[in-house]
Amino acid sequence: MKPLAKMARDTTRDNPWPLRLLSENIKAYVERMSELWVEGQVVQFNERPPTKMSFLTIRDVDADVSMNMTAFGTVIAQTQGNLTAGSRIVARVKPVFWTRSGRLNLQAKEIHPVGVGNLLAQIEQLRKKLDAEGLFAASRKKPLPFLPRTVGLICGRNAKAKDDVIVNARLRWPATKFEIREVLVQGPQSAAQVSRAITELDGLEHVDVIIVARGGGSVEDLLPFSEEIVVRAAADAHTPIVSAIGHEGDAPLLDLAADLRASTPTDAAKKTVPDLEAEGDGLAQARARLRQAVLGRIGVERNHLELLTSRPVFTSPTASLQGHRATLEQALTGLRNTASQRLSAARTQLASALASLRAMSPQATLERGYSILKAPGTGVLTDAAQVKKGEILQATLARGSMIVTVFGTNPGKKSGTNPGEKPGTNPGEEELTQP
Repeated sequence: MKPLAKMARDTTRDNPWPLRLLSENIKAYVERMSELWVEGQVVQFNERPPTKMSFLTIRDVDADVSMNMTAFGTVIAQTQGNLTAGSRIVARVKPVFWTRSGRLNLQAKEIHPVGVGNLLAQIEQLRKKLDAEGLFAASRKKPLPFLPRTVGLICGRNAKAKDDVIVNARLRWPATKFEIREVLVQGPQSAAQVSRAITELDGLEHVDVIIVARGGGSVEDLLPFSEEIVVRAAADAHTPIVSAIGHEGDAPLLDLAADLRASTPTDAAKKTVPDLEAEGDGLAQARARLRQAVLGRIGVERNHLELLTSRPVFTSPTASLQGHRATLEQALTGLRNTASQRLSAARTQLASALASLRAMSPQATLERGYSILKAPGTGVLTDAAQVKKGEILQATLARGSMIVTVFGTNPGKKSGTNPGEKPGTNPGEEELTQP
């Protein structure tokens, strides 16, 4: 086995250094470096409890160069709470190389904030400008559709955020359709590609909502989503925009211009499409409530109807007529009695009148055996002297009449009883005999 080369320039293809040796040599070289002062802007700050290690990411003020930094709690405490993401700092550091991960890190010995970082100041200035134009006004916010026909999705190429949105959306609503645009979500070209994708999806008629998803990152990583071109594209879109950048700290300006902000891509999926199972349960509950309401209303109306039908006027419709019927029957009985009494009195009066009439009627006299004699030209005869022997007379009897001839007369007195008249004969009775 060949001995390892002592110098890097002595390594060959057949005699390379093990990676650990390179790391150890880099570490040894870095450790020989002295402490130095550096200037930069804090783009990410994860503070740990006092006396514990805190982690920072600082970025060059004028170039796209960043580096990780660590600091103990005692160093952070010296800043008196003035150290935040976006602060511009001057720090005394010692470079440290981690052999296992191959990363260069700066160990801070002192940190002195010197003001708000230029980038965050520029973002704040842009925010005020766009806010004054009304791009963040609540009145501009558009409501999301209940069930979009197609969801437009803007995300990184092969990004986890893409899978988070699609998987969670289809778990909730399996038939969800997507129109996907994969773009750069970090770096100088990101803002142009994101704004172009928003405009393109907004022009598609079948896209009802657009999700812009990234899935979080440092302040530096999220800077493209605070650029004016992206914010204006979102504000000018007619389609509702959901911002799912996933940064919980200083939110990018896209969150303010979007119609809805989601904390993560998964949250965006949940807020964009309904839950089929929940909607089914809600529909079943609504159907049950509706059925219960209908049955309750029917029960109330049935009870009301039973109360109505239990009233006397419905149980016995003629009951209210009983009193009138009794009054009517009583009146009818009285009328009948009165009519009967009047008829009886009339009958009695008629019978009395009839008896009187019969008593005075010539017919009654005839019935007793009398007859009426009439002579032509004379009429009813009342005196024998009115006729002569041989005259022909008409005799009217109780039943029928006859023609008789006068054979003789026997004049009598005008009134009273003739001397020698036999008892039992009627006054005026005459016997027609042959002379």
